[in-house]
Amino acid sequence: MLRIDYLAVPGLPPLSFEVAASECLAVEGPSGSGKTRLLRAIADLDPAQGYVFLEGIERHETAAPHWRRRVRYAAAEPAWWAATARAHFPLTAKLERLMAALALAPALLDRPLAELSTGERQRFGLIRAMADEPQVLLLDEPTSALDAQTGALAEELIKFQVLAGRIVILVSHDAAQIARLAHARLLLAGGDGEDRAQSFAA
Repeated sequence: MLRIDYLAVPGLPPLSFEVAASECLAVEGPSGSGKTRLLRAIADLDPAQGYVFLEGIERHETAAPHWRRRVRYAAAEPAWWAATARAHFPLTAKLERLMAALALAPALLDRPLAELSTGERQRFGLIRAMADEPQVLLLDEPTSALDAQTGALAEELIKFQVLAGRIVILVSHDAAQIARLAHARLLLAGGDGEDRAQSFAA
C-alpha cells in the first residue's frame, strides 16, 4: 500500500490518498496543474511537506537512494548519463524480454542515444524504470512520444506490472488510455486561484 498523507506540493492543496498493490491510479489535470510535481514529490526528488508511506515506512525513514529504488519516477523524456543505452543496463535475459516486448532491436543498445528517436528513448526509459522491479512506478506521460502500435505495447507492459502486484501512478492526457489502464482517478484542477483535487473511481 502507498499512502499519501497531507502531501503539500507547491501550487496544490495538501493531498491525501491511497493506492493498493495491483492498482493503477491516473492523475489528470491541465498543463501546469502539478501532476509532475506530485510524482516527483512522491519519489522524494523534490522537497515537499507531508508524509508518504510505502508498506508503513515513511520516505524520510529510509535513505533516499533506497526509497527511489522502491519508488521509481519515469519522466516522459528521461535523462541519461552515458552515450549509449547499454551502459545503463546489465545485459540479462530480462532486458532482452523487455526490449522485445517494446519492439526495440538489440542493435539499438549500442547506438548513441542522441541518434535514437524520442520514442525509442522513451521506451528505453520505461525499461530502465521497470528492470529492477520497484514496488511503485510513477509514470509521467509514458507513451507521449509513441505511435499507436508501440503505445499499445507499452500499455500491455504497464498492465503486466499491475498484474505482478506493483503500484502504478500514471499521468496521462489520453482519456482512452486512462480508461484502459486505471482503477481510480485523481483530478488536479486550478487556474481560478482555488486549486483543488478530487479523486474518484475510474
